[in-house]
Amino acid sequence: MRKFHPIVAALLLTLSFTASAKEVFPKQTGFQACPQFFVGRASPRVPNSQLWKPRALCYDAFAVLHSGTSKTPVFVAERLNRDHLNDAKGEKRTNRFFADARLPSAERAQLGDYKRSGYSRGHMAPAADMPTAQAMAQSFSLANMVPQAQINNQKPWAGIEQATRKYVMRAKGDVYVITGPVYDSKPETIGPGRVWVPKYLYKLVYDSVTGRAWAHWIENNDETRAGRPISYEELVRRTGIEFLPSVRVRS
Repeated sequence: MRKFHPIVAALLLTLSFTASAKEVFPKQTGFQACPQFFVGRASPRVPNSQLWKPRALCYDAFAVLHSGTSKTPVFVAERLNRDHLNDAKGEKRTNRFFADARLPSAERAQLGDYKRSGYSRGHMAPAADMPTAQAMAQSFSLANMVPQAQINNQKPWAGIEQATRKYVMRAKGDVYVITGPVYDSKPETIGPGRVWVPKYLYKLVYDSVTGRAWAHWIENNDETRAGRPISYEELVRRTGIEFLPSVRVRS
């Protein structure tokens, strides 16, 4: 496991809608407006989070802790269950990406940053998880995106997303999912806004009924393949983030 720059390790992640944004998004921001996405209503604890220039954003079907430093999410949280995904099956993908006007312009990615970058706009909360047309539209916010290797996005990462949905459909209750990026000591950047390119991506899955958790961990390149999930404890060790501060996770 490679070592990360101290600031990056401390944050690790994991770390256009203009006038119309007022109609599409909830009026409140901050996780107090959307505690339902977090186990025990407690959001992850990110050490030295102020270094990320964090801003909490609530959407209809997910929540984002956004970084004005990396111009990507620190993490994205969802609460999924069988009914939620059954509703999502009928929603048409919009593909209308946009810069979220709730973020200061100096802290957000722009569409032009991704243009001809060679990277996909990789969803952290997947479009296929969205249960309504409005939630689908919101999922294309660049605040929910990271620069992702194209084949990685289309194949192994898509497989991880599909495997997560299959698990949710079998689960007996709510499943909480937290997804995010992890950066190298000197991150590659794209575009005039210098949006950070993750070295790794992870997806944490917590079953609220069984109390079990595991995480998918994958390098952000086109050669990698999805491996076996890692433990919750290993994810915390690699990232420094306490994702589930309100519960004792079963191994």
